[in-house]
Amino acid sequence: MASIVAIISGLLMSIQGVFNTRVNEKAGLWFTNAIVNAIGLLTSLIVLAFVRDADLSGLKSVNKFYLLGGVLGAGIVYTVILSISKMGPAGATMLILIAQLVGSYLIELLGWFGTEKADFQWTKLLAVGIIIVGIVLFKWKK
Repeated sequence: MASIVAIISGLLMSIQGVFNTRVNEKAGLWFTNAIVNAIGLLTSLIVLAFVRDADLSGLKSVNKFYLLGGVLGAGIVYTVILSISKMGPAGATMLILIAQLVGSYLIELLGWFGTEKADFQWTKLLAVGIIIVGIVLFKWKK
């Protein structure tokens, strides 16, 4: 089930990046960022009204540093829009994915942000290298 959710997430992110870039072409980058995040907030509040999984007392015990995820979200939307507008959806997404993979693996290796520390594996480093070769081949022009 988690794999299916991850696949859906990737597909939704691809579509969102293109949608946001189209809005940016007419409305401006930071306005687009504000609008899509406001719509996301509204959508989340509507879903929350039905799901009712809020635990405000649990929020008190969360490391306040982690609440910067919202700030990161604004930065993510901004950089995705900018990347797609300059590189196209496929080109931008390939570099975004490799950066996510490398960043996520480093977080696991170093045990940052409360993540369980993982042991280094050469096969994972090789996999990243293969992905990079795939990106080069995908972008190759004769």
